[in-house]
Amino acid sequence: MAGAAMQALTRNPLADPGLLGINAGPPPPSPPPPPCSASAAAPAGVVRPLGAAVTVGVYAVGGGRAATPARLALAGAALNAALYSYVSAVMLLDAAGLERLRFWTVGSLASADAGTVLRVLPFIAVGLLVALAAARPLNALALGDDAAQALGARPAVARAGVIIAITLLCGAATAACGPIVFVGLLVPHLVRALTGPDLRWLLPYCALLAPVLLLGSDVLGRVLGRPGELQVGLITAVVGGPLFLALVLRTRTIRS
Repeated sequence: MAGAAMQALTRNPLADPGLLGINAGPPPPSPPPPPCSASAAAPAGVVRPLGAAVTVGVYAVGGGRAATPARLALAGAALNAALYSYVSAVMLLDAAGLERLRFWTVGSLASADAGTVLRVLPFIAVGLLVALAAARPLNALALGDDAAQALGARPAVARAGVIIAITLLCGAATAACGPIVFVGLLVPHLVRALTGPDLRWLLPYCALLAPVLLLGSDVLGRVLGRPGELQVGLITAVVGGPLFLALVLRTRTIRS
């Protein structure tokens, strides 16, 4: 759902939630946390507020209430790159926390349990409701700001609501399982082929199909990696990479 909302917000079919930099945060501490120095433990405890702070920063740099899709995309890409360089520096400088950081940045369902679900459930529930409420205004925004205002939508309010929904949905999922890539990019395109571009249908079906893709990838990783497992983030990247290239080539062909 966050990917579909991100693509509608930026009017970019190749956008995903990472465009706002929400994924580019250090991992949350796992209970009980492994021994690590203060330099890794301090940032690890602020992953959720960091996601919100990054989103606010992107919105401000992108122009605030006057933000445009292009400016939001540029601001998000810049802050995203800066934060990933910070995480890479932590991985290099803190040898004790390197293994946990490396495991987390790939993305895995192995460390998630019922307690993790309960902790992130309130954020996901609010994010779902906000995203669904923003579906109709987003449909209007696809026609442009002037047309959206003529239809009764408020572009600035709609964009702010969508950014809040993306932050809650993607931030909670990332804090629980790590930054699993390509799900936010793949699922909206797969669903759009079935439902069309109407977000009132697209968003609910994304919420249903995304778990199917994620759990299927997790099962495949456990089968291929027996007796261990291949992390689900690796499987989604292998599946998503070729499709991403196909989408790029298709976009170039349509423009030409």
